[in-house]
Amino acid sequence: MTRTTPEENKALVLDAFDTLFNKRNYAAAERYWSDSYIQHSAHIAPGREGLFELIRSLPGTLRYESQLIVAEGDYVMVHGRFSGNGRPAAWIAVDVIRFQDGKLAEHWDVLQEEATRAQSVSGLPMFGDRFPE
Repeated sequence: MTRTTPEENKALVLDAFDTLFNKRNYAAAERYWSDSYIQHSAHIAPGREGLFELIRSLPGTLRYESQLIVAEGDYVMVHGRFSGNGRPAAWIAVDVIRFQDGKLAEHWDVLQEEATRAQSVSGLPMFGDRFPE
């Protein structure tokens, strides 16, 4: 059994997300996701292959960027943006990942479309310090 620290887990999540979402390197991404990966997202088919198939179905312009990442024990939460997803607005996400044996073993997320300046009642952007163009 491989034990990883919260700091190692944060680095692994960022590497894994970059490898899959930005580089679309599915063979390399397999080393990050457990063979028995559990997917709790209602919009993604079960397992690692369900996630990989979703990414394959999205435009090649998909881009992931993170803004905040926190970890405690075997869990990591990352606040990020998925742009170029083929939809009118980017997705702002909080992904929760549980690690087991040094791999992403379980996932939950909360997604919402990114608001424009005109849509934001607070007057503040949802991600970073600028509204989307």
